[in-house]
Amino acid sequence: MGWLGHLQLHYTRDGARTTAHDRHHGPLRVLQRLYPEGEAICHHVLVHPPGGVVGGDVLELQADLDAGSHAVITTPGATRFYRSDGALARQTVQARVAAGARLEWLPMETIAYRQCQAHNQLHFDLSPGAQMLGWDVLALGLPAAGAAFDAGRFRQQITLPGVWQERGLFDGNDPLLLHSPLGLAGHSVSASLWLAEGMGPGTTTLDRNRTEALVDAARALIDASALPTTAGVSAPHPSLLVLRALGHRVEPVMALLQAVRGAWRQLHWGLGAHPPRVWRT
Repeated sequence: MGWLGHLQLHYTRDGARTTAHDRHHGPLRVLQRLYPEGEAICHHVLVHPPGGVVGGDVLELQADLDAGSHAVITTPGATRFYRSDGALARQTVQARVAAGARLEWLPMETIAYRQCQAHNQLHFDLSPGAQMLGWDVLALGLPAAGAAFDAGRFRQQITLPGVWQERGLFDGNDPLLLHSPLGLAGHSVSASLWLAEGMGPGTTTLDRNRTEALVDAARALIDASALPTTAGVSAPHPSLLVLRALGHRVEPVMALLQAVRGAWRQLHWGLGAHPPRVWRT
């Protein structure tokens, strides 16, 4: 039997302040609650003290953001899925974002070790008028240490109902996916960054001028990054922008995502980048 870690977060707006309440069971909890941008935006740093997820472990995070609240959720280090003898390790994130609320889901990278058996499921319900910025960064194996992802399975699912659904299976025994030019082309790090808004009656989508400005800003940062040929940005839905990136190391991928996140924050929300302090330690 593995460990169950469950964390429930609830954000509310109390005057000018976003207040946060958390309840946890098992090894998943809040390390710090910070307000580096003022009372309106709550920065939460989440930790998993065991340091890794093994077969049979289950991590569950549930977040509810009431109208007017703004939460930035991150982690101080990578989430590591270790090798398994066959049992499945799971991480499930479910968030409900009310109208007028903003969520930023910005964890550090996920590392899928050789021979892991893992399922990572992210589900974000955005009410009409809700907004979010999020990213997901996956590193397959530890190729620099001679431990390539040549065995194991990592299943990924990202869902924004009515807007975007993505499912992927990374199999260490699938050389076409891992090495083909139509797959990862030998890259061990893949990432997605998205900006989304909930749609419904009476709400507006990202207008054309705003979308073009956001895309142009991302493309300029891509061109100036270490990944000019393996990253791109598009608007696959009227309320969604998605940036994709491939790399051989986590650092240049994360640097690009952090830069674009800061630019989108400024252009779309009129907010400074304010990267969480734990990203610099």
